Amino acid sequence: MIFDEFSIKTLIRPVVDFPKPGVVFRDITPLFQSPRALRLVADSFIQRYVEAEFSHIGAMDARGFLIGSIIAYELNKPLVLFRKQGKLPADVLCEGYQTEYGEAFLEVHTDSLCEGDSVLIFDDLIATGGTLIAAANLVQRMRAKVFEAAAIIDLPELGGSQKLQDAGISTFTLTAFALNEQ
Repeated sequence: MIFDEFSIKTLIRPVVDFPKPGVVFRDITPLFQSPRALRLVADSFIQRYVEAEFSHIGAMDARGFLIGSIIAYELNKPLVLFRKQGKLPADVLCEGYQTEYGEAFLEVHTDSLCEGDSVLIFDDLIATGGTLIAAANLVQRMRAKVFEAAAIIDLPELGGSQKLQDAGISTFTLTAFALNEQ
């Protein structure tokens, strides 16, 4: 199957007024319920990164875990979990950030990365960029570097991709939605 941005978009369900009024939530669960679509998404990322020079894959809690773990497995890379506050059992580094809905905190185990490591970070979508920028800050605090930030969806009107690029982090997404696009 040839990659077709439109076919991916048709399997991302818009949920109006979730989690609060005025927000159109982009639900990727229908995409994951289609074996063909999931393979198309995974294969698209694998083709992009199969010969790239990075050492680890980072995945954002929780939907970033879905695609990040698949790509880590397929590319035979260690997987680093970036979790919501209070979910990791050992010593952690913590970074606060702003979301579309308020303030949140992201944590990672202190022994996840070493100086010189290079991390491809995954999330399901790039909205305001808060989660991915917090992850990038945590990566840098461990003296590693971010190779690229990748996601299935970009919401460019919220400015996250631009913030990441302004911070020197390249981005890659498979599709994009306008805020009110159904």
